[in-house]
Amino acid sequence: MPRIRRDDENQNKTGQIFRGIFWGIFSQSILILHILIDKLLEAVLAWYWKEKKTCSSLRENFFISKSATEIASLILTGELTSHQVVKAYIDRLREVNPQINALADGPFESALETAQKIDERIEKGEISAQEFTEKPFLGVPFTTKDSTSVQGALHTLGLLSRRTVRATEDAECVKLMKEAGAIILATTTVPEVNRWQETRNNVTGNTNNPYDLRRTVGGSSGGEAAVISACGSAFGLGTDIGGSIRMPAFYCGIFGHKPSDGMVNMRGCTFRTGEEKNTMVVAGPMTRYAKDLLPMLKILVGPKNVATLELNSKVNVRKLRYMYLPQIQDLKVAGVSSGMNRSLMNAVGHFDKIAENPCVEIDLPNTEKTTRMWRYWMRKEPQAFENLLGNGKPVNGVVELMKKLAGQSDFTLASIYSLIDGLLPLGSETISDITEVTKSKLLDLLGQDGVLLVPSAPSAAGFHYSGLIQVYKFSYWSLFNSLHLPVTQVPLGLDSRGLPLGLQVVAAPNCDRLCIAVAEELENAFGGWIPPCSVSP
Repeated sequence: MPRIRRDDENQNKTGQIFRGIFWGIFSQSILILHILIDKLLEAVLAWYWKEKKTCSSLRENFFISKSATEIASLILTGELTSHQVVKAYIDRLREVNPQINALADGPFESALETAQKIDERIEKGEISAQEFTEKPFLGVPFTTKDSTSVQGALHTLGLLSRRTVRATEDAECVKLMKEAGAIILATTTVPEVNRWQETRNNVTGNTNNPYDLRRTVGGSSGGEAAVISACGSAFGLGTDIGGSIRMPAFYCGIFGHKPSDGMVNMRGCTFRTGEEKNTMVVAGPMTRYAKDLLPMLKILVGPKNVATLELNSKVNVRKLRYMYLPQIQDLKVAGVSSGMNRSLMNAVGHFDKIAENPCVEIDLPNTEKTTRMWRYWMRKEPQAFENLLGNGKPVNGVVELMKKLAGQSDFTLASIYSLIDGLLPLGSETISDITEVTKSKLLDLLGQDGVLLVPSAPSAAGFHYSGLIQVYKFSYWSLFNSLHLPVTQVPLGLDSRGLPLGLQVVAAPNCDRLCIAVAEELENAFGGWIPPCSVSP
């Protein structure tokens, strides 16, 4: 009996070795295939889109490239007027929008009127120090995506069937920003019903990346990221269900924060009531500067949740525990490029120098199932995509595909792909259990004083239409929607093509302050947002 048992053990070990060798060869073959496809795609689309162009240089009103908090301070001290600021941003939007195509609608006249009234009150001394404290962004203009309702502004969600529809009230997050003194300047473009990784729809067309007009801005807060990066807005609001804040923020070289679940009221964002439970979607800030994230988040979450999140507590970044995940194991996704890996390791090296404990590489279980996790949880969302796309009436993906081939569909190919994807099986494994195992392991690692550094994506922004081939590139963002964790997107310089690089900073639920503090440290160390154009005469 002992001899038989040893033989069985030897056979099992031999089998494990051969399976390991086979899997290694198979996975490396897939990665090589990804590289070949990506290089071919890049070459073909580079030929198709011709020469590179960026957005216009900023030749005057250089103050619009400053942070929102700095601009608010300049208005407070009288060095700038709100009307001057708002007009400067409107002028900039009118200059760059023909290039980036990121505006959905602009309540420009009402913004100027609001700014004028604020200036008159300041001039008359009617605004007390207390009001300035309660309204930290008094007189500063901001933007938000078309899918987030702004009273009187177009609210199309990128649908032809809604191209003339206007919102009747402000979303809760817009209302809160207005109460903090900010002035809504414009709404920005989105993919149809926010469901794609490129901002394109049949109402406004393609939105272009300010660093390279031939390339994507991501989605769904793509117009928002493009406008902010091109200095067309002081800051903005995005929503995130599968990377919709962090993806565009990464592609356009700015900061974006996905808050902890349940902290920001979602009423008015893509028809949400604010009462939905068990949802991955959140709303959060997008800005050129890390210093704007915390004051914006305080406004969006409200006083009660400021206490819950301990946003007024000072974070000592030297005492945090740092971890990094070089890549996820999902074979549907290409390997991390050398530029992206270098950005990650530069950040790791920085924290190795300043932190009390070295940055540790971790292995996270089930990341090979990342895309399946997100697809599973998307099907559990309280709003069905096919109903949203049909403006209340369900749309059939197969029927729309046939209509598309005949040139009769009102929807983009990306939306039709998403419809058909919703019909495909997910496999027999229990995805909810897999998600829980992955989240439990990561929470054990993070604790209340740990952060995880993760690449933002396998590579920088691709050319327009590349997302139809590189479908699963969004998995680096969607993983943390499935796990319901707060994440901050951080820009980390440009690659050899002049495209933004970056990483994500992940923390445990309600530890948003850690993500933001680390983002501020990385901004100080590596420079943060780099303008997509010249900002000097």
